[in-house]
Parts: sequence; structure tokens; C-alpha cells
Amino acid sequence: MAGKRVSNMEVKRINRNQMYWLINRQGRVSRPEIAARLGISVPTVLQNVSELMERGLVAEAGTFDSTGGRKAIALMPIYEARFAIGIDITQNHIGLVLTDLSGDVLVHRRQKKVFTDNEIYYRELADLALAFLEESKRPTSQFLGFGLSIPGIVSLDNRMVTHSHALGIAGVPSQRFFEFIPHPCTLTNDANAAMIAEMYHDPEQRTSIYLSLSNYVGGAIFTQPKHDFDHKPAFENLFLGDHCRSGEFGHMTLVPGGTTCYCGKDGCVDSYCSARVLSNLTDGKLEVFFESLAQSEPLGRSWSQYLDHLAIAVNSLRMAFDSPLIIGGYVGSCIDAYLDDLRRRVIKLNPFDLDADYIRSCQFKVEASALGAALRLIEAFIQTI
Repeated sequence: MAGKRVSNMEVKRINRNQMYWLINRQGRVSRPEIAARLGISVPTVLQNVSELMERGLVAEAGTFDSTGGRKAIALMPIYEARFAIGIDITQNHIGLVLTDLSGDVLVHRRQKKVFTDNEIYYRELADLALAFLEESKRPTSQFLGFGLSIPGIVSLDNRMVTHSHALGIAGVPSQRFFEFIPHPCTLTNDANAAMIAEMYHDPEQRTSIYLSLSNYVGGAIFTQPKHDFDHKPAFENLFLGDHCRSGEFGHMTLVPGGTTCYCGKDGCVDSYCSARVLSNLTDGKLEVFFESLAQSEPLGRSWSQYLDHLAIAVNSLRMAFDSPLIIGGYVGSCIDAYLDDLRRRVIKLNPFDLDADYIRSCQFKVEASALGAALRLIEAFIQTI
């Protein structure tokens, strides 16, 4: 009997979780629609919706237009019921994002702060985080914690930063980053975090590749969930590899014997496709590069060469994974006007596809990694519903 009782409880939890996800994603939905969409009996829906309302996660919000019978009551998620803060740590900046159960960027901030692996830096990081939390003016009882993202490899158990060329550290305990923050914290690779942000808002959640083109080139691989309503946290659907090093697309060899990469090897994708390749032409300011691109022939030539190299990298990823590809990072935030040009170059290299519509730019142009890091906490909470 005990085994059966546990099994029934788990089925109930799964049903309730699926219902919440549907309400969360739809924004406004009726009880009959929930039953029809999920194939769950109406009495089961009524019971679970009541529990969600008692927990302050769902509320009634008027009625839908009549289709001939009684008007169906609309349900809506109470997004502000929980919130989290994401922090993106780079070589030279700290970015902060406030989000809630909607998964949207509600408030964001970025300020210059050069990374140094010492107590002063980590104390100042904590001060910034706690000040941002206080400025939110939200009840701490609804606060889930801080999600931190870094340009480095984080061990699967989240306890160690095994390596970060960008930050110049290796074998650093994750705890060092949040030892002065008195709230739950988690640490995530920045490209993996950006992919989490993309997938949280993607209704299809197809297997996809994320190519991050910031000051360093990175990436992430999202594998398709097994079922339409198998809403595991997006992080659990990331392919991490044997040593949590999957998605290190920046260190694929693009030009054998080419320009030396910061990693010490020659010809890496990073040496030809990082945002620095472009921003170094305009005094370190990527926005100035794109603002000046149309009026400058030398910049135009550099951009064309950049796109040629990027097309090779993108085509290689398409050949390896045969999946949609998201261009993210600093360059991905500016590439919309040039996507068709990139697609044409990729098509010339591709022996199979007749178009390159599988290439798109990132949804989040600002603080994607900070948002994704925070969403790890949001998704973990939703799993408990």
C-alpha cells in the first residue's frame, strides 16, 4: 500500500506541475482547456487548480467570451509570487537582472568591475548583489536566490570552477563566488545560462545549438525533451559532455596554423569570430563598429571577412548537429540586419540545405546569461509545485 500511495502522490505532483506550466506559458487559460490540452479529467483539474490558488501561484481573471454555453472562467499565473536575481560575471563587468516566474527581464543593470580572484572583489560582488535585492523592494520571503554565470567550466556538482581562461582561474571552489552572500546561490557557465533563457521562452524546445559571440566564443547544446509536457528544468536538457566542456565551439580549429588564440593554440574560431575581432577596430566599442559599418569601406571589408569565417563555423555546427542554431552574445545582439547575408554565405558551403532559415538571432539582447542563471532557480522552484 505504501508503494501505491507514493506513486499516486507523484502522479498528482506531475499533473499539478504540468498544469502550472501550461498556465504559466499561456498567460490566460480556462479549466476546460487545461483538461483538454493535457488529457486530464475535469475533477483532477479542479482539485489541482484549487491547490495552486491556495499557494498564491494562480488567480482567476475574468471570463472568456461565450461559445454558446456558460462563460469559462479565466485563470492567470501570479508571476510575482517568486523572484530571483541573476548575476553575470565577466573580465571587466558585472551584470545584474531581476526576473520572476514570467522569466522576463524586469530590471537590469551593468557596471564596470574588473575581475580579481581575491576577497575584496567577492565582498564587493556581494555588496552589489544585496543592494540590487534591496532596491527590488520585494518581500525576501518570495526570493529564491542568486544565479551567477561566469565564462568558465563549472563542474557538474556545481562545486568547482575547473577552468576559466577568461577570468584567469582554475580549480576554484564555486563557494568563493558567493561566500559573502547570505542567500541560496548557484553557478552556471555563461553560454549554458544564455541557452536556458532562450529555452524557457521557446514553446517548441527543439534540440538547438547556441553560439555565443561575445568577447570570447562559447556555446551550448540543448537536447529535446522526451515529451511535450516533460518540463524538466532546461539545465537538465543541456548536453554537458564528459568533463562539462561541451559547447566550447570557440576552440574548434577554423584556420590551421592561423592566428594564435588566447588559449595558446593556433587558428581557433575564437580568434576570428569573437566580438573583440570587431570592437578592436573601433576602440573597443562594438556598438560604434555597427553604427559606422555602413559608412566605412575598411570596416565593411573586415565585416565581410568576419562573416566568411562565421559562416564556416556555423556550417560546421550544422553538419555536426543538424539542428537549429541561435547566434547569441554581443554580436548576436547586433546581427539581425545581417542575418540574410550570413545565411547566403552558409548556403554556399552546405551540400544539403536549400535555405538557412535554421539560423536565428538570440531573443535576449541584454544580459541573457544573467537571466538564464536566475532562471535555474526559477525552474527549480517550479519543479516543486
